[in-house]
Amino acid sequence: MAAPCSRMASRPLLQFLYSFGRTGAGNTGFRRVSGSSAHRAAVQGRSKADSAASPWSLMAAVCLQRLPVISADRSPVEQQFTQLMYQMELEKSLLSDHELRLLEDAERMSRRQADDYDSDEEEDRGDQEIVLAQDLEDSWEQRLKSFQPAPRVRADVQRNLASLDRCLDDSLVLLAEQQVGTEKMWLLPQTQWQEGENLRQTAERALASLPAGFKATFLGNTPCGVYKYKLPKAARTESLVGTKLFFFKAILSGSSPSAPSDAPFLWVRKSELQDYLKPAYLEKVNRFILNL
Repeated sequence: MAAPCSRMASRPLLQFLYSFGRTGAGNTGFRRVSGSSAHRAAVQGRSKADSAASPWSLMAAVCLQRLPVISADRSPVEQQFTQLMYQMELEKSLLSDHELRLLEDAERMSRRQADDYDSDEEEDRGDQEIVLAQDLEDSWEQRLKSFQPAPRVRADVQRNLASLDRCLDDSLVLLAEQQVGTEKMWLLPQTQWQEGENLRQTAERALASLPAGFKATFLGNTPCGVYKYKLPKAARTESLVGTKLFFFKAILSGSSPSAPSDAPFLWVRKSELQDYLKPAYLEKVNRFILNL
């Protein structure tokens, strides 16, 4: 009898508590807090506290690329393939209007040299001067010989690493001279993050700080890479351990004024980055720079 009596005694208590939560007593300032909302509030509060006390400073950098301006030189295999395709197209093609005119001129000349040539057959032309297709080809050949195309590679521009006219058949990356501690280093343009702006705005500000005034199109709002490094032990504090650097990609758009050879920035190819960047930094940068 003890067990049934205990169940009967517990039912009114459970009903009272249930009705208390649903009736007016629950509307006088009491609100049930679910476990999920309480957990979410605790996580958000903890994340804010962690971000406020983060020992890492944030920076953003921009990887500005100038795309190729002219086509690259063909490799030996590409040259052989081009010649093969040209030969196949020539064999399967029809005669052009100019080639038909050459045949017509040759036939007319052969008729004039024949013994039974009758000049009355060409009386409809009158005194009009006849310009043969071969004469046109000769004039075109003379004009072609007088034409001098611009050089693909200029030796004076190749030596000026600040010029955008170097390596026109390859993609170039912008490097800027940055002050890191007491040392000046060649890096992608970067700057410190400021409160109230997102990381892309920080990268745009880093590019705008350069004296040349480059115009660029940013490729999205998401970083394409991150580089994290710690400060020397002598420079570390409890509130600052190191820096997290986020990279953003951008493409040069529009024309840019020419810069002197001693400008504080360089335009280099991907294969030349190893001459200016530190190995650990270069490893991160090579992951998102493509040879286009």
